[in-house]
Amino acid sequence: MYKTERTKKWMLRAGAILFALLMMIQMGAYPVQASEYWPEGTEIASPNAIVMELSTGTILYEKESLEQHFPASITKIMTTLVALENSDLDEIVTFSDEAIDNTMGSGIARDYGEQMTMEQCLYAVMLESANECAYAVAEHVGGTVENFVAMMNEKAGSLGCKNTHFANPHGLQDENHYTCCYDMALIAQAAYANETFRIITGTARYTIPPTNKHDEPTLLQNHNEILYPRRETAYVRDYCTGGKTGYTDAAQSTLVTFAEKDGMTLVCVIMNTQSPNQWKDTISLFEYSFDNFQVFNIAENETSYTSSREKSTGSLNQNEPFVDIDQNACIVLPKTAKFKDAKSEITYEDESSQVVGSIAYTYAGREVGKADIVTTGVKIDGYVFDNEKTQEESEQSTEETKTKISTIQINPVVAGSIAGGVAVLAVLGFFIKKLADNYYIIRHNMQVKKDYRNQFKAIKRRKKRRRRR
Repeated sequence: MYKTERTKKWMLRAGAILFALLMMIQMGAYPVQASEYWPEGTEIASPNAIVMELSTGTILYEKESLEQHFPASITKIMTTLVALENSDLDEIVTFSDEAIDNTMGSGIARDYGEQMTMEQCLYAVMLESANECAYAVAEHVGGTVENFVAMMNEKAGSLGCKNTHFANPHGLQDENHYTCCYDMALIAQAAYANETFRIITGTARYTIPPTNKHDEPTLLQNHNEILYPRRETAYVRDYCTGGKTGYTDAAQSTLVTFAEKDGMTLVCVIMNTQSPNQWKDTISLFEYSFDNFQVFNIAENETSYTSSREKSTGSLNQNEPFVDIDQNACIVLPKTAKFKDAKSEITYEDESSQVVGSIAYTYAGREVGKADIVTTGVKIDGYVFDNEKTQEESEQSTEETKTKISTIQINPVVAGSIAGGVAVLAVLGFFIKKLADNYYIIRHNMQVKKDYRNQFKAIKRRKKRRRRR
C-alpha cells in the first residue's frame, strides 16, 4: 500500500512538471503584451481634423476626418503636385485671358499674355495662393483646365482618396469640389515626398523677377502663420516646415501644415473651422503628437525577423544575406510602449523582383508602420559559364529565394528555446507513457510481495502459538 501511494504521488509530480514546462514554452513563444494604450487626444475647437505621421502613414489623431467639406485653397497642394509630376520648372507659362478673367479672390495681379516660369508660378500658387497662377498652370500642363482637373482626380484615386472630387485647380467655390481631412492627409503625404514641393512649401518669402508685363519684382510671402509671421507672431513654431492655407465663405478656414521634430514628420489638416482656430488647434495637435509619440527604426529594433549582415568569404567572395529589411522603415508608437509591444505579420510578394515581402506592424488595433523585405543584390554563387537558366532552374531559384526569406523570419534564440522545450516534452512524454503502461504490472508485483509478506507473518504467528502450547 505504501509503495502504491508513493507511485501515485510521483506521477502527479511528473504531471505538474510537464504542465510547468508547457506554460514556460507557451510564455516564451507568446510573450505577454503590454497594455495597448493609445494616448487620449487633446480637445480642439475645430470640428474636423487629423494628424498623420508621414513616413509610416500612422494616424495619431482624428476627429470626424472622413466628413466631406469644401477645401478652398488647400486644393492647391494637389495642383502643385500634379504640375511638378508633369512639367519642368523652367517651362514658360503664358497667362491666357481666361486665367485672368475667371479667377477672382487671392492673386498677384498678372496681366493678359504675361509670362513666368513654372517654378515662379508654383511659388505664387503655394505662398500667395494666387488663383490666376493656378489656372494658368492647369492650362499649361493639361492643355485645358478640364483635362488638368481630370489629372487631379486620377491622382487622388491612385492615392486612395475615396471622399474627394476636384472641379477646379484653385479651390474657388463649386458644389462638386470637395474632400475630407483624411484624403487631404494622403494628398499632403504624397506631395511632401516630392523634394521640390518641400522646398516651395517651406519657403517664407520669394521674389519673382520682372516679367514681360511687370517692370518691378513681385514679393511673395507665405500665408501660413505657424511658419511665417505674416500678421501674427504668436503662432510661429520652429518645427513647422510648410503648409497651405485656405478660406471661402462656404468652406470657412482650412489649413494643412507640416512639422518635423524628434525624428517624426507630421501633417495636420484642419477643415471647416472659424479663424483663429486653425492656428491654435494645429499647434495643440502638434504638441500632443510630439509629447506622446516616438519613432522606432525597424531594422535597428527588430529581433524576430533578422539576418546577419556580417560579410564572409564565399565562392564568389560575397556571402551576405540574400534579403534584408528596409533600413529606413519605421513605426510610430506611444512613448509608453516598447518596440516589442507592436504585433507583426509577414506577407510575401511574388510580383516584384526587388521587394519580396513586407512586415506590417499594428498596435492597439492601429496600423503603425511596415517594412519591405528587399533583395540585397547579392548574386547566387554558381559557375562562371552558367549565363542562362532553364525554366526548371528558374523555378528552383524561386523556391530557394522563398527558403532564404524564411531564414530571416524566426529568431534563433526563440527557435532554440522551442526546440529544446519540444525535446524535453518528448522525453517526459515517453517516460510518463512507459510509466503508465507498466503501472498495473508494478502494482501487481507490489501486491504479490505484500501477500508474500503477509503469508510469512501468518506462518510465524502459527509457529509462535504452537510453541506456547
